[in-house]
Amino acid sequence: MVLGVALAWQIDTLIGLEGALVSRTTVLLCIGALFVVWPLRAHHPFDRVGVANQITMMRGVLVLLLLSFVGMGQTLQMQVAALSIAMISSALDAADGWAARRTRMSSRYGARFDMETDALLILTLSLLAWQFDKAGLWVLASGLMRYAFILAARLLPWMQRPLPPSQRRKVVAVLQVVSLVIAIAPFVSPGVSAPLSACALALLAWSFLIDVAWLRRHASDSMAVS
Repeated sequence: MVLGVALAWQIDTLIGLEGALVSRTTVLLCIGALFVVWPLRAHHPFDRVGVANQITMMRGVLVLLLLSFVGMGQTLQMQVAALSIAMISSALDAADGWAARRTRMSSRYGARFDMETDALLILTLSLLAWQFDKAGLWVLASGLMRYAFILAARLLPWMQRPLPPSQRRKVVAVLQVVSLVIAIAPFVSPGVSAPLSACALALLAWSFLIDVAWLRRHASDSMAVS
């Protein structure tokens, strides 16, 4: 948390935002800390947080710092800072899974923590792609699709069944993040960023449709057996 505020202060000073980024980041980090710490005792099976979760926490701090940029304009300095943070956060994505396997501290809590951090990063990047005029309002569908899926699962019991592990989901998520990071780069024109974001969105929608079809098919199988 201290790291996030310190980074926000440095960027705030360089860009000249008069403390706006620091205050936004501080509020978001406090909210984020509640969501991370509150379920830790109940769902984390180990007696310590572990290196993998610490890396994910670092990624989460960077994502929340990046989220603070939303609604603060589209100057060149803002875009360069956003791109730098997004690249560092994305680069750390592979490290937490590796650390969990290396230290033999893999857990459902850690996997969920990592997944929700990825989802928030994709939502933030899609918001910035729209804010920086790199794609139309439709790009927000990339970030909202995960949350729409969660809402649908709340409303439809047949969507609450756990999905099997899938390498496809991991690859699509990585491609989605990479595409949106490229899209927000100040040297990438809307003529490139918009089609790139559209292709990534289509790929994400295809992946979600496969999962929904699997859930529906197995719900029908369960009803037939009963």
